[in-house]
Amino acid sequence: MAEHQHGTMDITVQEKVYAGFLTFITRSCIALVFFALFLAVFAS
Repeated sequence: MAEHQHGTMDITVQEKVYAGFLTFITRSCIALVFFALFLAVFAS
């Protein structure tokens, strides 16, 4: 079995996926806040 050397794996793809995930979650939360505000103002 090959010896593992810490810090040698290329993780650029994982970093891009994680950054995209954080962007998606952030935009989704902002959209949900605006939707809740919309419902609070116009649906009451």
